[in-house]
Amino acid sequence: MTHPQPLATIHPFDPEILADPYAYYRTLRAEAPVYRDPHTGIFFVSTYDLAVEVLRDHGRFSSHFVPGAGGQSSAKSEVRDVMAEGYPQVNTMLTADPPEHGRFRGLVNKAFTPRRVALLEGRMDELADDLVDGFIADGRFDVISQYAVWLPLTVIAEQLGVPLEDLDRFRHWTEGFTTQLSGMAAGEDEVEAARRILEYQKYFAEKIEAVDEDSSDHLLSALVRARIEGERPLDVAESLSIIQQLLVAGHETTASAIAEGLRLLLENPDQMALVLEDEERIPNMIEEVLRLASPTQNMWRVATEDSELGGVEIPARSFMMIRFGSANRDEARFSEPERFDVLRENASDQLAFGHGIHFCIGAMLARKEMLVAYRTLFRRLAGLRLAEGAALVYKPSMLLRGLSELVVEFDADSGRRG
Repeated sequence: MTHPQPLATIHPFDPEILADPYAYYRTLRAEAPVYRDPHTGIFFVSTYDLAVEVLRDHGRFSSHFVPGAGGQSSAKSEVRDVMAEGYPQVNTMLTADPPEHGRFRGLVNKAFTPRRVALLEGRMDELADDLVDGFIADGRFDVISQYAVWLPLTVIAEQLGVPLEDLDRFRHWTEGFTTQLSGMAAGEDEVEAARRILEYQKYFAEKIEAVDEDSSDHLLSALVRARIEGERPLDVAESLSIIQQLLVAGHETTASAIAEGLRLLLENPDQMALVLEDEERIPNMIEEVLRLASPTQNMWRVATEDSELGGVEIPARSFMMIRFGSANRDEARFSEPERFDVLRENASDQLAFGHGIHFCIGAMLARKEMLVAYRTLFRRLAGLRLAEGAALVYKPSMLLRGLSELVVEFDADSGRRG
């Protein structure tokens, strides 16, 4: 069913819409695949083919945008005062266009090669088992705060070569990044997010300055030693921008996908049975989870010139929002798109990792982390089920979508490690 209210009466960033946006998405696809929202002036792109068209055309539709581009702020002067103590925000990967985008992306490509990701699988298995050991005696756990966050966060921290005893601090800082990205923060929440980002900058600026010209293959060392086109090194602001993106994309969205996927499996026991019957189905199940969960629900673009898209005129400098969460449920691309089907033949067509030059650099790593996360849970915990009365609350955000917690129970006689 489409949304019962007329489009023009719906505010797209109403918390209730953000928590459950799918009826709104269906209305957008059916009535206005390219839609200028009257409340914000933002152009929404909601169908699969039109999203791909925009993502491929970085000439007309630029990635140069600022975090929270469509948000409202009641504390901008205080935020500016805090951020003035740190390094400026600069365009590197997510917010850069060619040729700059390719230069920056090339510096971190080697951290995410198939060979390197494959070599990490054993370490991921060890980390996942350690996390399960921490709660297996309890008969229940919060999938997010006790499991899904820590696996990818530890992996990316180890890739950066920073101390694991600082993981709690990294988590604290990335919550600041996601608050800023949400576009929903105001007042003291917005100021607190800025303070956390400043703390992050000071910490990693010291780490960057301490790196010498050694032979370490950690990503942080590689960034310091790198030269853009063989000429100049990255400056500190550019390095901080890249590391910030890796910390957010390297764990926040993966954690959300792991949790949402487990929710889908527990609410669809027939699909859970198919996966438990044959572990070889997990990779395709992951594609289906990514399609339905779309942890990055939306992403910004800016029109560089007067353009036309889907029969709609878009003036130059207009903000646009590519609605991945809608495109991944487009009836024209996916049969019965609302149905969770772990055997779906074209599940890998999903756009959860984007498309084109901005396709997520860590997609292969995220898929491997999800594989290990699910495989470990399925092998070690019997009788997985949602805890009675468990609340399913989604964090409000314009761009990201994820549960704030997911409490799950399991049988007391579940297996120990090995």
